[in-house]
Amino acid sequence: MDHQVNVNDTLSYQEPAPIKDKENPFESMMERFDVAAEMLGLERGVYEYLKTPVKQVIVSIPIQMDNGEVEIFEGYRVIHNDILGPSKGGLRFAPDVNLDEIKALAAWMTWKCAVVNIPFGGAKGGVRCDPSKLTPVELEKITRRYTANMLDIFGEDRDIPAPDMGTNEQVMAWIMDTYSMHMKRTATAVVTGKPLIIGGSVGRREATGRGVMIVTLGAMEKLGMKPKETSVVVQGFGNVGSISAQLVQQQGCNVIGIGDVTGGYYNKKGLDVEKAIEWVRKHKVLNGFPGAEKITQAELLELECDVLVPAAKEDQITPKNAGKIKAKIICEGANGPTMAKADPILRDKGIVVIPDILANAGGVTVSYFEWVQDRVGYFWSIERVNRRLERMMKNAFEAVYSTAEHYKVSLRIGAYIIAIDKVARTLKLRGIYA
Repeated sequence: MDHQVNVNDTLSYQEPAPIKDKENPFESMMERFDVAAEMLGLERGVYEYLKTPVKQVIVSIPIQMDNGEVEIFEGYRVIHNDILGPSKGGLRFAPDVNLDEIKALAAWMTWKCAVVNIPFGGAKGGVRCDPSKLTPVELEKITRRYTANMLDIFGEDRDIPAPDMGTNEQVMAWIMDTYSMHMKRTATAVVTGKPLIIGGSVGRREATGRGVMIVTLGAMEKLGMKPKETSVVVQGFGNVGSISAQLVQQQGCNVIGIGDVTGGYYNKKGLDVEKAIEWVRKHKVLNGFPGAEKITQAELLELECDVLVPAAKEDQITPKNAGKIKAKIICEGANGPTMAKADPILRDKGIVVIPDILANAGGVTVSYFEWVQDRVGYFWSIERVNRRLERMMKNAFEAVYSTAEHYKVSLRIGAYIIAIDKVARTLKLRGIYA
């Protein structure tokens, strides 16, 4: 069944207020990278190659607003690496977008694609704007001008954007159309996360949350935890958080806490996630959701639970609150929700952290499926999409788990070791063109 596309869907990505002691996301990524690189014994030249983005593009986006005034927005696209194949990564519309954040997210995409073994490199894009304050016409103008500025970057075999915070299926449709008009052909494979009617894939919208559920169950199995005896807290109730909560509940887990930008909502006996999703569909936010005690974002993260899924934004688990977290498993639905300086605190507490580059890789995996289907011109059933996603996520989880055991490191460092080793070995085989 196709999804109805509504430009206001772009407002459904909810995240808590930014934390004041936010660390540089690129430096945070590099701290983990350095540990894995040292264990692999990377030569200095290969190390420098892998940490340095291939391309960083900053563009000016002048737009005539609905009131007739001209405003200038700034857009970014960072291609971190394209050794494994065309670069792949989302496009973020947010008022606090900056180049350091985009660089970190692009690098994470490189490692994410390598961990789940798909033939893409890593990229990320962003436009500094507030979608909630833009009309649909203004949003379309920004998207189309940004795309026109990126014509030399985007391409089915070069760089493929996808939805991220503040963007949705409609934004992807505008990108595809703008690119297609300039190329004078319909180029469906230039973006993923499109509406089904123009070449999207079934299962794409739910893919990240489904991947979170698959690896959470994998970790629970390793620890001997049974779904019906497992309590779950999910921070963030946008696309990833709500679907993660819905799917783990369908597997028998008891979801006792959820949260969005308006705060946390807790019920020790369990929440009805389906009703919460319906509430947000009608009211846009969780505020006022019945059957739950309202708590703060900080209290939500520190609830007594078995599994915590931070699915909101970066830097939610910090050195200040890591010691107060009581979960046995943290499954990172968001990108970079845990500061690097919090890693040793969680490790000392014996908390198993399923890292973002594995936990939320379901989205890019089904984006890859969408790209394949567009290239071939043949589309799969939801059963085939979900079956293949489950196989790839389970294989990736097992590989990360066994690597972590072999090196006696955390799952995060295990994931980085797999990803860096794959990209480094590919680089050596291809060589440096000069």
